[in-house]
Amino acid sequence: MNIVILAAGQGKRMNSALPKVLHPLAGKPMLGHVLDTIKILGYEVCPCLVLGHGQSAVRDFIDQRQYSVSIARQEEQKGTGHAVLQALPLLSSSETTLILYGDVPLIQAQTLESLLRLAQNGAFAILTQVRQDPTGYGRIIRNLNAEIEGIIEEKDANSEQKQIREINTGIIACATKDLKNWIQQLQPNNAQGEYYLTDIVGLAAKEGVPIRTLHPEFAFEVEGVNSRSQLAQLERVWQEHLANQLLTQGVTLIDPARIDIRGHFQCANDVTIDVGCIFEGTVEIATGVTIGPYCVIKDSKIGVQTQIKAFSHIEGSVVKEMAIIGPYARLRPGTHIDSHAHIGNFVEVKNSHIGLGSKANHLSYVGDADVGQRVNIGAGTITCNYDGVNKHRTTIEDDAFIGSDTQLVAPVTVGKGATIGAGTTLTKNAPAEKLTISRAKQLSVDWQRPQKNKSKD
Repeated sequence: MNIVILAAGQGKRMNSALPKVLHPLAGKPMLGHVLDTIKILGYEVCPCLVLGHGQSAVRDFIDQRQYSVSIARQEEQKGTGHAVLQALPLLSSSETTLILYGDVPLIQAQTLESLLRLAQNGAFAILTQVRQDPTGYGRIIRNLNAEIEGIIEEKDANSEQKQIREINTGIIACATKDLKNWIQQLQPNNAQGEYYLTDIVGLAAKEGVPIRTLHPEFAFEVEGVNSRSQLAQLERVWQEHLANQLLTQGVTLIDPARIDIRGHFQCANDVTIDVGCIFEGTVEIATGVTIGPYCVIKDSKIGVQTQIKAFSHIEGSVVKEMAIIGPYARLRPGTHIDSHAHIGNFVEVKNSHIGLGSKANHLSYVGDADVGQRVNIGAGTITCNYDGVNKHRTTIEDDAFIGSDTQLVAPVTVGKGATIGAGTTLTKNAPAEKLTISRAKQLSVDWQRPQKNKSKD
């Protein structure tokens, strides 16, 4: 199969230096949605991208994400037919060609599979839609036998044709040898002075090619984006769709209108998610998890019956079952929190392993550390992991107790069952089962507190 993705448009109404197809929807550039949907189809196919405006930025995106594509360039935009013309040399004439659009991001794989089945045996398949308000779209023209005769763009339509409610989505599939023949016959005889891809439908009808239509299951599948307003509207429609999927599979959403999923979100049943939560990248949530309001979770796994309390930020981390995180906690990449551990308010953990049942409940920073089981880390504790050039690790063994306002200057080890007195700055290893403390001697001296100078009248 051949796949052509038209992505050459400038998108003037976006008012942006960023090419339109790279504007994100649900955390991913629109073009990325289309390319990922093609992967779901399962065909071994290298899509052909037709690029024009901002092609350097689009190429960078393709390279960064390592998509396998071929590139055709449309240096001067003369319409959709002209865009497809640029791709023709890259298409195999013996295959079917599917035409998609980089700014129509939410087309679903199952819809495309159905469309391709309709295009078998040399038929022409068109994805159409019936709309209450068809304004702005090309209309499907049918004869008295309900057979398609052609498509008329709105600017070229008469008043009667404008009353037609079946519209063209632009997504088609047909035999490539026919496509190449029809594209060569296009003429810019229209109000726009452009080469319309839609004109090939009339050519197909004249040749007696079977023309078959399909409606998408969801209206959002064929919504194109031409402005930031349309992009914002489509974002909310898509998020509503994702929220409904979660509700169906047994997830409790306190307010389905206030959740944002920006990536691949795998969520078990009996999970409760409060308002304002954002899930980015690849996130896995296990059964029985509760997530408080306004949490951000990115590229992380959360274990069974864990509690994520309000305003917590978790990125690149693994949290095992029945842990408690937050409120106002931050887990940075490389963090692993074992079962029954507690990470409390205003605690930051980075690139560290927190063992079974260990606790850091208040106002602490644990970075580049290996913390054993049943360790208590007091408020205000800091692992001083950075010497200005290199990072160093701290090891805290099982059953240790770290007093409040302690600095552990890495590399350093706190032995099993050791106690570190509050206010200690630890620069040497602390032996197991002993109290280690370093403080200046407490003194009380006579002293007069300075007084404010009284202002003069």
